[in-house]
Amino acid sequence: MAEVSFSEYHDRFMCPVCLDLLKDPVTIPCGHSYCMGCIKGCWDLNDQKGVYSCPQCRQTFSPRPVLGKHTILAEMVEKLKKTRLQAAAPPAHCDTGDVECDFCIGKKEKAIKSCLTCLVSYCQTHLQPHYEVTALQNHTLVKASTRLQDQICHHHNKLIELWCQTDQQFLCYLCLVDQHRDHKTVSVAAERTERQKQLGESQRKTQQRIQEREKKVQELRQAVESLRRSAQAAVEDNERRCREVTELIRDQEKSELSGAEGVLEQLEQEISDLRRRDTELEQLSHTKDHIHFLQSFSSLCAPTGFEDQNSIHTSLNFSSEDVGKSVSQLKERREDFCKEESGRLSSKVTNTDITPLPELKTRDEFLQYSCDLSLDPNTVNKYLCLSEENRVVTWSNTVQSYPDHPERFDEWCYQVLCRESVSERCYWETEWSGPYGVSISVSCKDISRKGGGRECGFGFNDQSWNLYSSHSYCSFWHNNEVTELPIVPSSSKIGVYVDHRAGTLSFYSVSDTMTLIHRVHTTFTQPLYPGFNVCAGSVL
Repeated sequence: MAEVSFSEYHDRFMCPVCLDLLKDPVTIPCGHSYCMGCIKGCWDLNDQKGVYSCPQCRQTFSPRPVLGKHTILAEMVEKLKKTRLQAAAPPAHCDTGDVECDFCIGKKEKAIKSCLTCLVSYCQTHLQPHYEVTALQNHTLVKASTRLQDQICHHHNKLIELWCQTDQQFLCYLCLVDQHRDHKTVSVAAERTERQKQLGESQRKTQQRIQEREKKVQELRQAVESLRRSAQAAVEDNERRCREVTELIRDQEKSELSGAEGVLEQLEQEISDLRRRDTELEQLSHTKDHIHFLQSFSSLCAPTGFEDQNSIHTSLNFSSEDVGKSVSQLKERREDFCKEESGRLSSKVTNTDITPLPELKTRDEFLQYSCDLSLDPNTVNKYLCLSEENRVVTWSNTVQSYPDHPERFDEWCYQVLCRESVSERCYWETEWSGPYGVSISVSCKDISRKGGGRECGFGFNDQSWNLYSSHSYCSFWHNNEVTELPIVPSSSKIGVYVDHRAGTLSFYSVSDTMTLIHRVHTTFTQPLYPGFNVCAGSVL
């Protein structure tokens, strides 16, 4: 019975922050109780905001409440500590993976707490002095851990208590004297407080981005749902109009067929009567009785009333062209609606801020976006030679016999473009050799080809971006502005990565690792074509 009672009271008087019995208990205005040191530490992090909250119920207070020790609660906690030893449950045996008590002799019991001051782990029995001995009550207890050695300086075997902000590493007091005397150092607790503020700010920004993304997602979902409802309504309206057109055609068909069938029946009856009359006339023409002939002639040769039947109209008032026009009008209305709704949805998607994809780091990651390129013989300058199925270009001091072509670089020497354009995310590698170097470029297709002006040269206009690389010098050119680069590629193999949608162009030195040479952030409005400028004596 005492065991159950102790467990209940232990949970009731436990601090929600440090998960231990309350030390110098205080009760804040919302009614929750904490160790004075714990709640002060939490509120110190919010001093800049000026708004303080309960870690449990999140109720906010402003200004900061004045804290006073809850004496009655403190007395109850002290009584609970005195009864802990009598009410303690039988010690738990240590299983595989549990932290062992460092004070147990023989069979080790399971440790429940570790002391950061003593650097020792204690079972329930050996932990009691830390609750009862005044000198030990100020020690910092945490959940039992096997990582206590991380609290020890490996150089001096002393407790780590300092943080060197200059070298960004942990120190003991001997480290401070030996190697870090003139460095900027603070206690680990102070550094934790500062990092805690940074963590809180990072968490705030992350939560803000989550809220922004959730808002965008909600807006996009609403737009999609609106489009779905509008499309469904358009489909239903289109189906209704189709049914109406079909019913109209059927009604017109019934009306016209009914009239046509009446005329058809009349004509068939007249044909039958005329055939009978023709037979009688034939018989009369062969009679030898003159008196009978004359008596029958008047009645058989009298007008029959059929002479005006040529005026009967056989055309039907049904026009498939009229029906076709109606259907075309419905189709045009449907297409206009689809264009309008598609534009609305596209604008919603375009305005939604999408989290960028993670940056590529290894060559294998880049090769996932590799593209197959070949040089365009219609653009190659007459001082360059193509070989190996237009995948290798070599400088030549003699003019090549290329036919004239509107896309060929005629006066701007040593330039050539690839056949294939690059879009979305693309990566390719170029390996060169020679005494002077090469230029690796990307260009819009609209770049000028004729003449020797800047509008034709890679990097000398706003239509192209150019990296020049040699054994001792590296620079980047765009719109006739040069950027001298501090990094000279250690490898003759250059990797180029384009993210057309994100507007990034990156150049890398490719060896065992990918070393970034230069990166450009811009907006690409046209497809891009890889291009090269081969200096004298070079092969690419």
